[in-house]
Amino acid sequence: MAEAVFHPPKRKRRVFESYKAPFPVDVGGKDFRLCQAEIINNNVIVRNPEDIEQLYNKGYFGKGILSRSRPVFSISDPQLVAKWRGVNTNMPIITSQKYQRRVQWAQSVLQEQGLDSCSISRILESYTQPLGLPFCTGDGDGHTGHSCTSGSPGNAEVCKKSAGRKGAQSPEGQNQHSKEGGDAALDPGGASRDQEQGDPREMAEGSCHRDPPVLWGCEGKQSPEQRAWEGMDSRECAPEYVLVQEEEEGSCCPEDDSTPAQENIVKKEVLVCRKNPFRIFEYLQLSLEEAFFLVYALGCLSIYYGEEPLSIVKLWEVFSEVKPDFKTTYMAYHYFRGKGWVPKVGLKYGTDLLLYRKGPPFYHASYSVIAELVDDHFEGSLRRPLSWMALSGLNRTNANASKELMLCYLIRPSDMTAEEMATPECMKRIKVQELIVSRWVSSRERSEQDEL
Repeated sequence: MAEAVFHPPKRKRRVFESYKAPFPVDVGGKDFRLCQAEIINNNVIVRNPEDIEQLYNKGYFGKGILSRSRPVFSISDPQLVAKWRGVNTNMPIITSQKYQRRVQWAQSVLQEQGLDSCSISRILESYTQPLGLPFCTGDGDGHTGHSCTSGSPGNAEVCKKSAGRKGAQSPEGQNQHSKEGGDAALDPGGASRDQEQGDPREMAEGSCHRDPPVLWGCEGKQSPEQRAWEGMDSRECAPEYVLVQEEEEGSCCPEDDSTPAQENIVKKEVLVCRKNPFRIFEYLQLSLEEAFFLVYALGCLSIYYGEEPLSIVKLWEVFSEVKPDFKTTYMAYHYFRGKGWVPKVGLKYGTDLLLYRKGPPFYHASYSVIAELVDDHFEGSLRRPLSWMALSGLNRTNANASKELMLCYLIRPSDMTAEEMATPECMKRIKVQELIVSRWVSSRERSEQDEL
């Protein structure tokens, strides 16, 4: 067996961020933060925005449930953001079609709650009506008025009519970059407070609709798990304000009197502030290996199932039931994390783990890892008994993606009992052997032998 040759990691051409820290803990524990997560449908979810930022920015743990990796999902339309770049606000800007789609989703949720069509129409009409917002100029002063400014790109015109159409505004300032799921960007002032007054049940039903596998509504009986996260639910139940691009009523006019009106009709567009009737929150989803590493190895995460956090031994037991090969994959994850690698799920390439240097934003994955738990004689029931054809195909798949295939053998003593494996303390007796699989090319071997 030849000795493996180390190939340096391949750095990405474009890097848009700086490296902060390998782990979400500080040396000395001065700024130690204990993050919180919860188990929902056998998944570990982090809901607090500060915890999400801490875990992902320092160690790149988890992924956004609505994003490819970093949780940066936003409801804003990038084209509209560029079009209305003179508007000084951090609220999302969406099209009227996208807003109506969310109204339909909210209507469907209310129908599932057993409300009649008249009540649903009344709730949505009251909740989605235009709002009057004080706008901010470049110096941050807020004021209102009845003037119109037509300095936007193209034929768009931003109008501010508090007396007529509330919420249509004409601020000029910087670009906005807002994420869906955050708190309300601006205080809507007295006008919005007056509109929010009324039946609290109607307002809660109109504002709090969630993705069922992860989030809950704000009405009905609260489970113990909901009460444990009451503080987080209060943030999620707060209304979200969006700017909707709509065509101004009666704004179509001929561009030139000398030409037919039908040929040169200019449609004036305005931004109308409304409340989003169907909010979608993005959370951080941790793999079972990442979650257990944060709890067991770093001690910076508490995982709740109900009102009480689960102990390390209980998590080891629960995760092993959810994922039968969890012990094997976690041992490999723990080993490579301790070596300075950033392991991520390798399902895309048919393996257990992908190993990154520093993190996915900086380097491409160097190795695709398959973990196997064996005894001293390299015997045991393999998780993935590979044939030569399957091994060759897997190796070719990873080689085409510039990754090396690694077999990670976790060697346990022959006298280790099932009771010892029932706790994570069994890892102290586990040995690791790495084996890199490479394709033998006869012509390359001949040339290397001739050079020697």
